[in-house]
Amino acid sequence: MIDLGRLRALHAVASYKTVLAAGEALHCTPSAVSQQLAKLERETGATLVEKDGRGLRLTEAGRILARHAERVLATVDEAEAALAAHRDTVVGRLTVVAFATACRALLPWALHRLAAEHPQLSTGLIEANPHEGLEALHRGHVDLAVLDDWPEVALRYPAGIAHVPLGWDVADLIVPSGHRLAGTTLGTTTLSALRDERWISAKAGDICHEWLTRVMPGVQPDFHVGEFETQLTLIAAGLGVAIIPRLARPATLPDGVRVVGINPAPRRRVVIAWREAAAARPAIKAAVQALRESWNQASAARASATVNAPA
Repeated sequence: MIDLGRLRALHAVASYKTVLAAGEALHCTPSAVSQQLAKLERETGATLVEKDGRGLRLTEAGRILARHAERVLATVDEAEAALAAHRDTVVGRLTVVAFATACRALLPWALHRLAAEHPQLSTGLIEANPHEGLEALHRGHVDLAVLDDWPEVALRYPAGIAHVPLGWDVADLIVPSGHRLAGTTLGTTTLSALRDERWISAKAGDICHEWLTRVMPGVQPDFHVGEFETQLTLIAAGLGVAIIPRLARPATLPDGVRVVGINPAPRRRVVIAWREAAAARPAIKAAVQALRESWNQASAARASATVNAPA
């Protein structure tokens, strides 16, 4: 009988290409991964991997077994979810991956709620961009993902991943208080009128940067900053403008900046995703509910902040 742990090792190597990366994903040493692969080769009587430079390449036999391993591990997920649903108790370990804004604006309240209502549930949180988060979920390294999905650069959800929207997060133009648009009525400017601005954006490779360069071809930001709050300090210093989602804005904006609505308003969809095989797990259902409640609270706060934003 093929050992399940050895199948996990093969699946991790197939996913991450090196023993080092596979060990990090499985939270074990590269030596332990190599030992599992060697034992699996002895069990199956087949050569499953071969060296490829500094990495590993699966042989044809390895690729065949890796495809079956993926299905086997999904079935194990389904079995664990079914047992958890049978117990109808929120227990075990739940790891969430989320984009930075959600980590700050949604997860603290949601995780606190889970801890208060389900003391037998242990939770963890990992910050990652949505592409990395979706891959981690698909590979089985996390249980739930909170993702930001811009229509113009929409995510592609792999087979076996279920997802539901929490809602839409509108983005506004933020300008220095002395900017030519600082006194305009909300919603009166357009993206096409902003092409010649000096731009502050997320880092290259982040989905927000990808969105900006997609909707405004040719724009080359001068500042690449991951944290939206840091972007606001640069705007307040008069160094440029940025498009910032409302969920990412602090409750009180710093002095020296103004909010300018864009017509039509850019917006991103905030999504919760999980593996279909784990859908019956009570912890998944409880976490989705907690995130919905957190979203509703954050939405109410954003509505109030928008009404009170300086013109």
